[in-house]
Amino acid sequence: MIPGVRLVVLGKQGAGKGTQCVRLSHHYVVPHVSTGDMLRSEVKARSDIGRRAAELMDKGDLIPDDLVMEMVGLRLSERDTKGRGFVLDGCPRTIGQAESLEYLVNPVGLDLVLDLQVPTNLVMKRLASRRVCVDCGANYSTSAPPLVNWTCDVCGGEVVQREDDTEEAIERRLDLYEAETAPLLDWYKQRDLLVEINGTGSPDAVTRRAVGAVDALRRKKKKGGAA
Repeated sequence: MIPGVRLVVLGKQGAGKGTQCVRLSHHYVVPHVSTGDMLRSEVKARSDIGRRAAELMDKGDLIPDDLVMEMVGLRLSERDTKGRGFVLDGCPRTIGQAESLEYLVNPVGLDLVLDLQVPTNLVMKRLASRRVCVDCGANYSTSAPPLVNWTCDVCGGEVVQREDDTEEAIERRLDLYEAETAPLLDWYKQRDLLVEINGTGSPDAVTRRAVGAVDALRRKKKKGGAA
């Protein structure tokens, strides 16, 4: 049996990272490690990390790199991620986080970093139509709503439009991405880990492209190991 994969998925907000991470985690039978999901869980559980994060968010402050990486480090130290691998969603967002992640995954390292490339105008359209469950964070849209009366199909929570999914807020987030996260692409290119994936089209089409890139790497590694 071919070992699991250790993937990072990057892309602008609205590029479809969450959808593709779930699909890739199911395909390769590895955990989907979402920093957003973990943060919501920590805040809800009122853990030490959750309390510190909630205080910062209540002030309107960003979650600092050290707190994010503390949370990620704890998750990646668990048996399932250490033994089978993972698909990491929402981290790293900065080069500082990437450097911390590099330390956390040594000596095995990452297999691949996938960058989902989607034009900004399409991202704006997707985010403007996005709706989110207030309890579990599941994503929907005005064109693909929950089955019953904007009630989450997963947990029964209320599905709403996020306050920061206004056009002005979306533009601010995209500007922040360009300033902080886009430099990661060069950082990972220098390490020969980055593969750019066309993120347009149906979710199935994007998944096929992503799986194709990962499987090409696995075949290359297997061939190298047999040589």
